[in-house]
Amino acid sequence: MTARASALARMAGAHRLLVAVDFDGTLSPLENEPMAARMLPAARDAVTALTALPRTWVALVSGRSMSDLRVIAEHRDGSPILLAGSHGAEYWTPDDGAVEPDEDPADIVLRDRLRAAAQEATRHLPGVFIEPKTFGFGVHTRRASAADARTADDAVDALVAAGAPHWRRRTGHNIVEYAFRDEGKDTAVRHLRDLTGADTVLFAGDDLTDEDALRSLPAGDVGVHVGVGQATAATVVVPDIPAFAAFLDELVTLRAAAAQ
Repeated sequence: MTARASALARMAGAHRLLVAVDFDGTLSPLENEPMAARMLPAARDAVTALTALPRTWVALVSGRSMSDLRVIAEHRDGSPILLAGSHGAEYWTPDDGAVEPDEDPADIVLRDRLRAAAQEATRHLPGVFIEPKTFGFGVHTRRASAADARTADDAVDALVAAGAPHWRRRTGHNIVEYAFRDEGKDTAVRHLRDLTGADTVLFAGDDLTDEDALRSLPAGDVGVHVGVGQATAATVVVPDIPAFAAFLDELVTLRAAAAQ
């Protein structure tokens, strides 16, 4: 039996299954304008079908701020889909709504000061965009030249190293993120597992920031990497978003049959 077939069979027969999925690059194509991201129709249909299965929970786990994640996911208050934003520092559940940690006002002041400094330092670089985040900010360089991207990253690295050397730095597809909180997507998966009481977890992602969660999965869980050409801790690799949507569709069919 292939790794894919074994993973699907294990999830189909799980008593309580959590399907935790990254958003950008996993359900939605990467966009030059971050707020333009939306799930591919096939991915949305698969996610919706999963939420209708018994003893099955679906969660979106993203580095996006909660407010932005709800916009791009077109997530409404009546949705059964759980959310983990800011790499697991923010949550949304149907019962409690948004749950955010209390922050030291000094952290917010420092965040705003460094974010403004980063915007000023990169203002002259075409294609560079500073994305506000709840606990920091991101430097997007997808639309910039390679030289301007390096200049932007070096300039903001220096600013953060001087002003907030304790902040966490993450790299992703044409983005560097800085945050004064240390949570990773492994944190989010642990919390969501406890919240749902899941005995089996599927986590899927496409980027370096998803590897924290993939490496944290114990035997019996399933890790899926979406995309090719990157080393990954995932046990299953699919080439793109449509292939991942097909993987989820197959899971829906098998789990629905097992429940009968």
